[in-house]
Parts: sequence; structure tokens; C-alpha cells
Amino acid sequence: MRRYAKVLGLIALVPLLALAAVPFWGDRQSRPIDTAAADLKPGQWVWAGDDKSAGPMAVIVSLTEQRAYVYRNGILMAWSTVSTGKAGYETPTGVFTILQKDKDHRSNKYNSAPMPYQQRLTWDGVALHAGGLPGYPESHGCVHLPTGFAQKLFDASTMGMVVVVAEAGHSAADLVHPGALSPIDPSTGKDVDMPLLEDGQPWRWDPSRASKGPLSVVLSRTDRILFVYRDGVEIGRTRIKLGGPDLRSGTHAYVVKAGYVPPAAGSVTPTTPMPEWIGIGVPGSEDAAGAPLPEDLARQVVIPEAFKAQVLPLVQPGTVLVATDASVLPRTTGVHLQVIDADPPER
Repeated sequence: MRRYAKVLGLIALVPLLALAAVPFWGDRQSRPIDTAAADLKPGQWVWAGDDKSAGPMAVIVSLTEQRAYVYRNGILMAWSTVSTGKAGYETPTGVFTILQKDKDHRSNKYNSAPMPYQQRLTWDGVALHAGGLPGYPESHGCVHLPTGFAQKLFDASTMGMVVVVAEAGHSAADLVHPGALSPIDPSTGKDVDMPLLEDGQPWRWDPSRASKGPLSVVLSRTDRILFVYRDGVEIGRTRIKLGGPDLRSGTHAYVVKAGYVPPAAGSVTPTTPMPEWIGIGVPGSEDAAGAPLPEDLARQVVIPEAFKAQVLPLVQPGTVLVATDASVLPRTTGVHLQVIDADPPER
């Protein structure tokens, strides 16, 4: 009798053990920050770091690329391989928001299949969650993410966050193939097309597009343009000049340690003083964390004084700067400035 009871106990334990078994999908660690989305193999991902206070978050999922792109305050800060709905179970395109979050969710439709770090997009079963990543669409409509990436996204996101699902033939090209700058309004998910600088136009500044919120800055060495975002919306851009020996390459991130201090009343300075920037440790450059931005590197970037005068009063501790070799513009910006030149750009 005792042996029979023991056997029954073991039988009862089997489904519980099966229920507890949750696979770990994909890589456990981020790839280096300079790994392009197109170069990621199935299950690989990049997470550059995040700070919820840095501004609104939004996600774009490209069904065509089988990639997900995460933006914080308008700047690309994470990207990953995904697997979306297979034939007959296609993932719908459109603008969605996070309706529900469940770290330990299991499917109500498919034999309690594990769907860890689930973030629901529709009430009829479409969600972001960790899942299988064979390198092609194979889900029943959900967006499968690597487990490590899904966990970070789950922790960083909030209820109501916008998620745009795009596909060639149904969506704008900048949504199907997103870049380093977010092409959408993070509060609505609507496509935002910012015009290029016209030939001879040194800079543009329109702070009324976002009257408040954290500031983020992106510098593209290839485009030789600096972009300013506030609350996830572009409020300005300027042409820059690059010069000097040993010009830094690769992607690097910095944060303001001490904010802008305006000059004393009546004082005359030839240039606008800059805030104090320190490095952010990103995958592949973790040792840069906390290191001050060298002055000689800062001097290699020449920004129009009139533009700096507009931006710097808005800079606060926590403002993020990302400098990259990548081009962030979809097409030419017209006449470029000379690369090596000791004189600042004209107004």
C-alpha cells in the first residue's frame, strides 16, 4: 500500500515538473553595441543599457526583417532577432499598446506552453514574450524574443507603451527598416518624417514640438549632423564639423554629470561653455563607464555657437549623448561642411 501511494505521488509530480520546466531561448548576453541588426544571428540581441528617467520608450517590430528595435527618448538603445507568426497565424501589423504584463504567463490555448515575460498587445492572444527563435516566422501570432532580451524589455517597459508592428507592402519604409533615430511619435505610434536640412541651412531649432521632458543627443560622424530629442521627439538638428588627429570611431555613449552653467551677467566669452560628460559602459566598451570625456575629443566636434546657445540651457544631469559612425539619415542632406577645419560653422 505504501509503495502504491509512493507511485501515485510520483505520477502526480510529473505534470508539476513539466509545468516548472521553462526553456531559455537565445543568447544569455548582449552582443557588442556596434553589432548591426542585420548581422545578428537567430537568438542574438543587443541591449545598450537603459534608464527609465531618460524619456519615453517605444518598440518597432519589423516582420520583414524579423527584428525588434527599442527606442528610449527617440534613440535606438536595443535591438534583437525575433520570430513572428507563421503562415495561417500571421502577426498583425499596426499600432498597439501594452495591455497586460505577466512575467510567468502560460498559454491558455496551447497546453499551458510557457510564455515568460509576456507583454500583451491584443486580447485575442498576440503578445511579446520569450520564445523559440529558429530564424524565420514560426509562432502562432506572437512576437518571440530571446529570453535575456525579453526580461530586460519587460523590466524597462510600462503599461501603455507603444509597439508598432510593420511589414513591407503594409507600412512605411522607415518602419520596415528602422534606424538609429525613432521614426515614430512615442505617444501615438504615428510615423514622423522630419525634413532634411536644406542646402546652406546650418541648423534648425523648434523646441515647441516638445515643450518639456528629458533631452537626448545623437551625433552621426558619417552624416556630420547632431540631433536633439526631447520627450522622444526631435526638436533640432545642426551640421557639425569634425577635425583633429585620432578622431574617435565606433559607438560611444555619455551622460551629463554636471549641467550647463550660464556665464555671469556682463561676462564675454568667445564660445559657449560645455557641460561635463562622463562615459556610459555599453556592451563592448564596459570599461568606459564613469570616465570623463577627454577635452581633445570634445574639441574635435565643432558646433555652431548659435545652436549651442539654444540647446545648452536645456541640458541637465542625466542628458544622454550617443556618438556613432552609423548614418542615421535615409538620404543625402545636401552640401556638407569641410571635415577638417579649425573655424566654427557660420550662423
